Amino acid sequence: MIWLALGALNALLSVAAGAFGAHGLKARLSPELLAIWETGARYHTYHAIGLCIVGLCAHAGLPRTSIAGAAMLVGIALFSGSLYALALSGVRALGAVTPLGGLAFMVGWAALAWSAWSQRAP
Repeated sequence: MIWLALGALNALLSVAAGAFGAHGLKARLSPELLAIWETGARYHTYHAIGLCIVGLCAHAGLPRTSIAGAAMLVGIALFSGSLYALALSGVRALGAVTPLGGLAFMVGWAALAWSAWSQRAP
């Protein structure tokens, strides 16, 4: 149930990040940087839900769900984390990390699909 717990914790963090962006950063960041923050929070939320799905799939006995969960967690750190850092610092070089997080997200969803496909009925 670790993936479900990590998904729920990340959902909490993504809501906090979204609220912080909407209320705490709105007056402090340019519209462009605020949009970057919001993109990070949005994808953080999507993949927190993905982690919850991974947790439920793991509980149902699907194999290799840890690959999917780990990839989504790495994706959150790299994708959303780099966007949060870019928005707060304005350092554009941090944007170079973001595609690696996107790739990790894709690996996570592909691993989850592979896990489900391998359990299909004969």
